[in-house]
Amino acid sequence: MNPLRIGRDRLGDLSIASRLEWLVTNGIGGYAAGTLGGALTRRYHGLLIASLKPPVARTFMLAKLAERIQVDGEWVDLDVNRWADGSAAPMGHLHLESFALEGSVPCWTYAFGDTRIEKRVWMEQGENTTYIQYRVASAHAPVTLALKALTGWRDHHETQAAGLGEAAIESLAGGVSVQMNAQAQKLFLFADGATFTPVNEWYRAFALAVETERGLDDREDLLCAVSITRTLAAGEAFTVVASTRADAAACGSAGALALAGALPRRRSHERALLDAHARAQGKLAKAAPEWIARLVLAADAFVVERAAADGTRRSGPDAPRSVLAGYPWFTDWGRDTMIALPGLTLTTGRPDLARAILRLFTAHVDRGMLPNYFPDSGEPAEYNTVDAALWCFQAVRAYVDATSDDALLAEVWPQLQGILAAYREGTRYNIAVDPADGLVTQGAEGVALTWMDARVDDWVATPRRGKPVEINALWYNAHTAMAALAPRVQQDPAPFTKQAARIAASFARFWNEPARALFDVLDGPAGDDASIRPNMIFAVSLPDSPLPPARRRTVVDAVGRALLTSHGLRSLEPCDAQYRAHMTGERRVRDSAYHQGTVWTWLLPHHALAHFRAYGDRDAALQMLQPFGDLVQGMAIGTLPEVADGAEPHTPRGCFAQAWTVAETLRAWHTIAGAPARAPR
Repeated sequence: MNPLRIGRDRLGDLSIASRLEWLVTNGIGGYAAGTLGGALTRRYHGLLIASLKPPVARTFMLAKLAERIQVDGEWVDLDVNRWADGSAAPMGHLHLESFALEGSVPCWTYAFGDTRIEKRVWMEQGENTTYIQYRVASAHAPVTLALKALTGWRDHHETQAAGLGEAAIESLAGGVSVQMNAQAQKLFLFADGATFTPVNEWYRAFALAVETERGLDDREDLLCAVSITRTLAAGEAFTVVASTRADAAACGSAGALALAGALPRRRSHERALLDAHARAQGKLAKAAPEWIARLVLAADAFVVERAAADGTRRSGPDAPRSVLAGYPWFTDWGRDTMIALPGLTLTTGRPDLARAILRLFTAHVDRGMLPNYFPDSGEPAEYNTVDAALWCFQAVRAYVDATSDDALLAEVWPQLQGILAAYREGTRYNIAVDPADGLVTQGAEGVALTWMDARVDDWVATPRRGKPVEINALWYNAHTAMAALAPRVQQDPAPFTKQAARIAASFARFWNEPARALFDVLDGPAGDDASIRPNMIFAVSLPDSPLPPARRRTVVDAVGRALLTSHGLRSLEPCDAQYRAHMTGERRVRDSAYHQGTVWTWLLPHHALAHFRAYGDRDAALQMLQPFGDLVQGMAIGTLPEVADGAEPHTPRGCFAQAWTVAETLRAWHTIAGAPARAPR
């Protein structure tokens, strides 16, 4: 895979260099992220955001290393910051010659005359350890590198104000430890051959531009704990190690974190991911465009370990695994996990992870519901989603189809039957099957149970109470999945087939003839909701459609006319009075736009799948996914974002890396590309 490269033409413009972001992760929920230019624009930007109770309790510990180099007695700043007074200083991005994503490792090249400095950042898999490596690629004389370590101690969702006291800084062999306060976990910084000098000075009023757009607290104070200096000759490199481990740089050559092997370990991990994909997909992997291989690497960021309630971790194939819904702020959500599981694990050739994820979540089924999410601070799981349990049927079906693992199917079969029974009998939030038509109804005051779940305090932007169209498409597919799987566990498929037929007959009620589309919700408090939303696409994109062929094509056409953009599907058609074109502003304004016009990237793969299933034109369906080959450079480099503005040019917003978008794009591309050029209608 060739490095994905960006040059001076974009990096020299601070407005662009501050919009493009990078991300590296460690497989346990920790991460490092920032902008290509170097300015901090989010509270979530930093070189070490550690996951202290994997994959949650994510804690901001090291913001950045502010860099300067000295050549021929002249100091040159490589750092850049934006300040609360509106200024930007220093302006080190002007020395950026290029940025390259080497697999999953970001690499910056700074050029000053004939001096060129390379910087790479990556994390140790399974550890809260970040490596920041500097290499003098060329120089006519020795180069002195001076770094200021800007530190913090806070939940990654918060911001930090200057403290009253100093951090406790302790000298260690090859480095220092920094403890921000008596309750804080120590940050360990190591750099072989470098000089560490305590500073203990607060830098105040960093301006976080993206937080301003989101209507949130947008100021940050950071502690310059220590300075790190080292003189390097041409061709020489040295690495700063930032870790929660006191022995992060003290292990011998055979140690788990041996520094000399750190970058080769990361490269080896990437090769293993690409090899697994190649084994699983064969000729398709070879024929895939390069951006698909990038998404294979991006997919790995979302699959994480989940520690036990007491924080202890297990290793091996049976260790619990989960899926972080998105970086930087989401935890592991049940709905997102079930949707993303096939693309993240099965398409990429890692079915062992799928098995571990399914075992974890099915073990948490309660009253027929999967957890909506596991809170970041480690509280008990919350159960307030109507569709997570229904997506579970699709995840299990995809897993069994890919692996023929009847043992796992037998293990989870009782939970699947229990979900169907709980929905028929009724469970939380009025989730129940209407005996009159066999369709699922749901809803209660103050909650939003579908994926359109934006809420501010007790105000719900899109409650969708009644019988949502995608919930009942999933309900139908849950029964067809059970009918297909039943013989594998010596069960009779007939009861499931019978129920599926009844649901399909009742699903005809969703047809809205005047609009030539599907109602979004039936039997709501105000009757049937005729809003043109993307939820109808699932009646065609899911494996089994309750619609006759002609109506499938009509639905695809309706969505394409009103909602389709290059970056996904709008959540509401623009001519609707409730439509919101941009997702910016204070929280209530922003969240009111979340599902009222905002483009959702994860829905573009579903539109491509639906178009292919309706029309059978493989090339046309694949062409719909092609803009994502460009979008991997549109926000966080090498991955795909959560949402975009409904209005042109559809600026990316929200999480800069979203699990179900990456996953569903991988799954849809491989499904469509692996089919005949023109399938029968």
